[in-house]
Amino acid sequence: MKKGFILDLDGVICDTAKFHYEAWKRLAAEYNYNLTEVDNEALKGVSRNDSLKFILKQANHSLSEEQFQSDLVRKNQWYLELVEQMDQSYLLEGVLDFFAKAKSINMPLALGSASKNAQLVLEKLGLLNQFDAIVDANLVTNGKPHPETFLKAAELINIPPNECIVFEDSASGVQAAISGNMMAIGIGNPSDLPQANICIPNLGQFDFTTLTL
Repeated sequence: MKKGFILDLDGVICDTAKFHYEAWKRLAAEYNYNLTEVDNEALKGVSRNDSLKFILKQANHSLSEEQFQSDLVRKNQWYLELVEQMDQSYLLEGVLDFFAKAKSINMPLALGSASKNAQLVLEKLGLLNQFDAIVDANLVTNGKPHPETFLKAAELINIPPNECIVFEDSASGVQAAISGNMMAIGIGNPSDLPQANICIPNLGQFDFTTLTL
């Protein structure tokens, strides 16, 4: 019997990936590089530091450590300006129904996100009080695909990893869940998430009878 849910944020609960893309694209343009949507796919579930390293490599551009940190701050400021406009209309399909069903069976809920702004986003979406634990990039040393984020989340809701289900839309997140000995539900196209135990289009399509698997 599965006894705990751990959810990623971007691409599972809401779609702020476009905000990240706009902010990274703006920064990449300063390096005379056109960040494409294909490039952006490689940044899903990846930490802020590693995302910038990826862009710099693609752009064949280098920065001093001081400028690197400064550009991370600027990118985040641009992202936060876009986040300010968020409300529940930004929730992905089926999210509220999923939360209602999970709460009706007293299922512990944790967030496991690579974002450093997860709490702010949840506040804007009106979901901050829905979670029993929130683990973001501020609380871990190793980002996905390392399982630390999800293992920390399982610890905080006091559920053994093998009794948790992780909901993820990125390959690195699915890998992190499996590495942590958890069931991985992919949100999206099965061909993009071949390692996932099951794939569904959105949270609203989750079959709660899966909990007995």
